[in-house]
Amino acid sequence: MTKFYNLFITEWGHMAAVWSDCGLWELSFPRPDAAAALADLATGNITEGEAHPLLPELAGQLKLYFRGYPAAFAVPVDWRGYTPFQAAVLRFTAGIAFGEVRTYGEVAKAIGAPKAARAVGGALGRNRTPIIIPCHRVIGADGSLTGFSGGLEMKKALLLLEQVKEV
Repeated sequence: MTKFYNLFITEWGHMAAVWSDCGLWELSFPRPDAAAALADLATGNITEGEAHPLLPELAGQLKLYFRGYPAAFAVPVDWRGYTPFQAAVLRFTAGIAFGEVRTYGEVAKAIGAPKAARAVGGALGRNRTPIIIPCHRVIGADGSLTGFSGGLEMKKALLLLEQVKEV
């Protein structure tokens, strides 16, 4: 499978999007510069490509999001490479609405694995497309902000942007 990346700038910083033949494969967090955005990526051996046809749509949706609007992310995500459990967790998480949160236990119960809260956290840690699949909207049972690949400060900032009251 061939993958390539595009760099773009949002109100929150530089981001990198990795594309496959099926859509968005990976997305960095917003970072202070392009090098930091590229360093966020787990996908190796990729080169910068011509602007993907969906890049303007993705950048526009993220622009709205970072301005505090509940953007509807419609860019197709490439789900390959996830286990069935990971895909179930991430697909459920993709449906958590802007400004809402769920606990790891609630996600586990919703996907039919009520005792798998810790495994839900592991699946969310493998999320390649943060913000698009809003894993920041999953919190601890006690309301705590736990485990986030972008760092807890980023998680808190995203939830504050969405005006989540529990932060």
